Amino acid sequence: MGDLNLIHMWQQMGFVAKLVAYILFFMSFWSVGVFVERWYTFSQARKQSKLYAPQVAKHLKEGRLKDAIALSQSKNFRYSHLAKVVLAGLQEYQFQSESGQALNRDDLLDTVRRAIQRATALTSNDLKKGVSSLATIGSTAPFVGLLGTVVGVISAFQGIAATGSGGIGSVSAGISEALVETALGLVVAIPAVWFYNYLTGRLEYFNVEMDNSSSEMVDYFVKKSN
Repeated sequence: MGDLNLIHMWQQMGFVAKLVAYILFFMSFWSVGVFVERWYTFSQARKQSKLYAPQVAKHLKEGRLKDAIALSQSKNFRYSHLAKVVLAGLQEYQFQSESGQALNRDDLLDTVRRAIQRATALTSNDLKKGVSSLATIGSTAPFVGLLGTVVGVISAFQGIAATGSGGIGSVSAGISEALVETALGLVVAIPAVWFYNYLTGRLEYFNVEMDNSSSEMVDYFVKKSN
């Protein structure tokens, strides 16, 4: 490792090899950026939902729908996934109740249920924003690095053929420089896979929470309609 001079290797790289390296750097920055942004969003969603749930439950228990809607629209809970789902159900129920349409109980509940399902799907899709790119980076970065290695090996052999110099020393030097691209691809891919698995686990947890909240909201409106 003492002879590993990355600056010297970079200077010896051709245009294509450097282009591949730039692509891998970009993929690395992208994956780290997505992870940091999603980690912050998920942390805020979990923190705000934890504060939101008992407050909206209190309003609903006391039959104060307008207060529950106002609470759900508060900027203090703009990251809360539960607030978005509950708000959709409350707004739909209030709209149907105040519109004067003669919907029977089952039609009213179906309308509210569909509104909650739409909100759940939209919120889930919003939470997934950027996460799929981590899977793409994790699966393609090693191949991008391998492409750089292949190009580097080809360049090394072309240089040997052009100069007429041979020997294991000159060959191994060129190959070792080319293998840096493969290592760089793995360095980019491994954290991206870790980030993806971590965020996917959090997404599954949020989806379970939203499904539970949706069921509780429908049960609440069933009891309220009796």
